[in-house]
Amino acid sequence: MSLLVDRAGLSVAAELAAFVEEQVLPGLGIAAAGYWHGVAAIFTRFAPENAALLARRDALQTAIDARYRAGEPVDEAFLRAIGYLVPEPAPFTITTANADAEIAAMAGPQLVVPILNARFALNAANARWGSLYDAFYGTDALPGAARPGGYDEERGRQVIAAAKAFLDEAVPLASGSWADLGDASGGIAILDPSQYVGKSAKGRLFRNNGLHIEVVFDAESAIGSRDPSGIADVILESALTTICDLEDSIAAVDAEDKVAAYTNWLGLMKGDLDETFEKGGRVLTRRLSPDRVYAGVHDDEVTLAGRALLFVRNVGHLMTTPAILLADGNEAPEGILDAIMTSTIALYDLRGLGRFRNSRTGSVYIVKPKMHGPEECAFTNRLFDAVEDLLGMARHTIKVGVMDEERRTSANLAACIEAVQGRIVFINTGFLDRTGDEMHTAMQGGAMIPKAEMKESAWIKAYEDRNVRIGLACGLSGRAQIGKGMWAAPDRMADMMAQKIAHPLSGANTAWVPSPTAATLHAVHYHKVDVFARQRDIARDVVPGLGGLLAVPFAAAGRNWTADEVQRELDNNAQGILGYVVRWIDQGVGCSKVPDINDIGLMEDRATLRISSQHIANWLLHGVATAAEVDAAFDRMAAKVDAQNAGDGRYRPMAGHPESLALKAARALVFEGAAQPNGYTEPLLHKFRQQAKAQG
Repeated sequence: MSLLVDRAGLSVAAELAAFVEEQVLPGLGIAAAGYWHGVAAIFTRFAPENAALLARRDALQTAIDARYRAGEPVDEAFLRAIGYLVPEPAPFTITTANADAEIAAMAGPQLVVPILNARFALNAANARWGSLYDAFYGTDALPGAARPGGYDEERGRQVIAAAKAFLDEAVPLASGSWADLGDASGGIAILDPSQYVGKSAKGRLFRNNGLHIEVVFDAESAIGSRDPSGIADVILESALTTICDLEDSIAAVDAEDKVAAYTNWLGLMKGDLDETFEKGGRVLTRRLSPDRVYAGVHDDEVTLAGRALLFVRNVGHLMTTPAILLADGNEAPEGILDAIMTSTIALYDLRGLGRFRNSRTGSVYIVKPKMHGPEECAFTNRLFDAVEDLLGMARHTIKVGVMDEERRTSANLAACIEAVQGRIVFINTGFLDRTGDEMHTAMQGGAMIPKAEMKESAWIKAYEDRNVRIGLACGLSGRAQIGKGMWAAPDRMADMMAQKIAHPLSGANTAWVPSPTAATLHAVHYHKVDVFARQRDIARDVVPGLGGLLAVPFAAAGRNWTADEVQRELDNNAQGILGYVVRWIDQGVGCSKVPDINDIGLMEDRATLRISSQHIANWLLHGVATAAEVDAAFDRMAAKVDAQNAGDGRYRPMAGHPESLALKAARALVFEGAAQPNGYTEPLLHKFRQQAKAQG
């Protein structure tokens, strides 16, 4: 437990109070006493309402559970009768103003990065620009692989050919191919001269579908000297936006963790965050990249952001934090604390006090996850109003991104958007969390189909289609992002290149990728697809009804589950749970590349944990699997996960160690899964992580 100090009737962890009073407020010229009184007033006003909204969730779930147990249909009529579904709002258009171009006018990849890892955060912020040569050379996006031991000329020729083929498609020459381009010192004649933006000392800058491409000419470089036109690289504008995550991808369970997260956000807003590390025997220091400056067509100066536009993802409404105790002794709602702290820190950007500018339009971008329906969106809207008033911000300075990842939000999406229509800049689908909530909501109704079948189920297609079409009907195009979910396999770029083009084709103007390299490769898709033209076409479609969305993925009645089928599913889920939880509990790692049961590295966070734990809990409840079979799967997979982590000196084995807190946490997530609020994993993870920290 942290030492607590009194601030305006709040009991504040001493390290949080010191951070606010010594690192945040002085540079903003804000007096601490008045600030804390304003913070206390927000908690007094909003904490009871936060609790009431959570009670409303529980009441709705209780009614649904009882209906299933009674064998009665949980259909649209019933859901409307209990208030789970609300009336559709009259047609409206969002009124969001002052959204940066990266959100409103451009289409491109988006990164999500754990804010607790400064090095990763800097990499993600700097991923606005990436080398297509490097992305092709070092991944399987092109067939084959580079031979080790220095530069592989054969691979290099393959990469250069592919990059020039991309240029032929994105910025075609007036005649001929980029592959045949000779000495370009006299200029480059392109088919559409309006695509030419400007030049730097060694680069020529072009634009296609709103995204920039820099062709680097350097005949003296190792690569350019081999090229007939001296081209040394092709640089793509890649991650337009990055979400700095305080939620699913980090393990933050106390004041110490929260202060560390807020400190990195402060460093990003002030522009002075850096990280020194060793790589390849060299000591390197990473900092934020400067802006990029070019001479424009008319010899004017063209300045482009050197960094992705940064969002910050706060936590949802569920969790509380020991970093602040309220007057009644209860922990403060963590989401309220995040809203206050991240917005206060963002004043450094709004006032131009940092080394760089994040928002050039004077906005703060907060992604709000795990909201259930329009009541909770309206609560967030009022909370952000109050934070703006505390900080002297104009109304709707704080923008909101709504994660469409809970069933009640999906089913009432237009009403959710209406509740935040003056500040919304983002809606995003999330398959894993959304599937976890799908299973938990219908937990009592029957056994679910295997996970591998989920992506082919009717509700998934309805969910993805409705998200885009409702967003377009509410006027998000040209004002806000419509997003799609993560490509989770960072080592499988060939598959990503083949499949993820479906996201821009669906009308989504952003989608998540697992790394800066993946962002550069995914940017190619936005050169191939004019997303805003796709949105205009799709906007003519009728928004699908609720029928498909409400089709629960129950297994067929009387399905004959074979022993092998059950064991495979249990092993797959148990391995995924253990592989993620052991790092979360023992090492405080909230997101990393975790080997799956087939030893394929997948980016895992709490969303993947939610679906796996809920799936086993559902099969236990309905007798598809027994407790003994689940325990046997955990035993088998603990040994496998131990072997997969054998090279990690910090790793604590689980197999044969019943005292392992990670193993206990994994079992609790399953055996207590049906009783967890909305199937969330945070309460149990926090409990066991706090125990692990207490043990040192």
